[in-house]
Amino acid sequence: MPEVTGRGALTFVFTTAETLANGQTCEVIDPRFIYLALLLAAVGVYGYVRDTLRGVTSPNRVTWSLWGLEGVLGFGVEIQQHVGLASLMTLMLGLGPCVVVLASFRNPHSVWKIGVFDTVCGVISLAGLALWAVVHQPTLALISFVAADQVAALPTLRKSWLAPSTESPRVFIMGTLNCGITLLTLKIFTTPGALFPGCVAVTDLILALLIVTRVGPRVRGDSIVTWRAMTSGSQ
Repeated sequence: MPEVTGRGALTFVFTTAETLANGQTCEVIDPRFIYLALLLAAVGVYGYVRDTLRGVTSPNRVTWSLWGLEGVLGFGVEIQQHVGLASLMTLMLGLGPCVVVLASFRNPHSVWKIGVFDTVCGVISLAGLALWAVVHQPTLALISFVAADQVAALPTLRKSWLAPSTESPRVFIMGTLNCGITLLTLKIFTTPGALFPGCVAVTDLILALLIVTRVGPRVRGDSIVTWRAMTSGSQ
């Protein structure tokens, strides 16, 4: 099984790696920038949890529960493989979504109604995680984990298109920055190392843009007030 670090800073490390002509590897920025990534993750999660407790944000529990599960699973793998400081990011990015889910139970207005689409995405994502856990082929394991994470994000992507006023963009902006830092700290820029953080960066960027621009309601001609009233009735 490949080594894993958590969402927003998740990297798959394999036993074989390319090297530079002089036999050395190098990163674009110092690996200690991971501490900056930790700070950004904490700021993003704090803002999202605060907005959830205030009833401003209504997290989709399917997405956030699966993101939390992925982080916890990844942290467990890293402890076994003695990854070191990088495992702190995995723990942070696993516990963060769990805190978001718990916060959603503290405010009755912070509940997004789970529909058939959300349930199907959850089942598919869990199947991908199960495949990742049992497969012994690194490339297939990588694809399974990435696919599970992306499918888990679909309910929140759909929600951000339909009702961006029920979301908070900061956590996703910070997630994009985390992924950028992760990519720049890679010693070897390879597909196995860059695929997951690259995919997460794209997903978080799309989520942030959907929420900030409110392009969904604008395209449909819906008013924010109308959607806030509709979503309040479905919570």
